[in-house]
Formats: sequence, C-alpha cells, structure tokens
Amino acid sequence: MNHKFLVHGREDNVGVAVQDIKTGEDVIGVFLDTNGETTIKSNHDIPLGHKIALRSIKTGDFAFEYGETIGKATQDINPGDWVHIHNIKSARW
Repeated sequence: MNHKFLVHGREDNVGVAVQDIKTGEDVIGVFLDTNGETTIKSNHDIPLGHKIALRSIKTGDFAFEYGETIGKATQDINPGDWVHIHNIKSARW
C-alpha cells in the first residue's frame, strides 16, 4: 500500500491516516469515491486514525469528512497540518 491516508469525498477538506505519517513526508491519499490520488507534504507527525488537512481551514470554518461537518477550526489550519482536538472543536456538541 503506497497511500497513507484516505479521503471519503471530494468535498472533504481532511483525510484520515491509514498509516502513521511523519513530519516532512510527502504522502499519497486516495479518494474513496473516485480512486483518484492526491499528494500532500505533512507538517506534523500524524498518528494512524487521525486527520490531515487537505486545504486551508480558517479559524471559524468547518472541517468536513464524509461530506459532513465534523468540527469547527479554533485556529488557522494549513494544508498538511494534523487536525485534532488542539485545533478543532467537535461539531457534535
């Protein structure tokens, strides 16, 4: 497996790591809806199951996975950043 993250839909702005990702690594992601690929450089270590930003997400903007809102950015997030509780607040509560 060459890819390290999955993207559930084209409208998503985060992908999910299916392997640990290291800082500075150029990583390949696969879109589940098209099998297309994208490549991004990681700005952080991102553990398996955690999210990587695919595009810029400004403070107050929403993070999307499965085409659904999963959280709101509490700070600016750059492409390749680790997306987790330190920079998004859950949309569930």
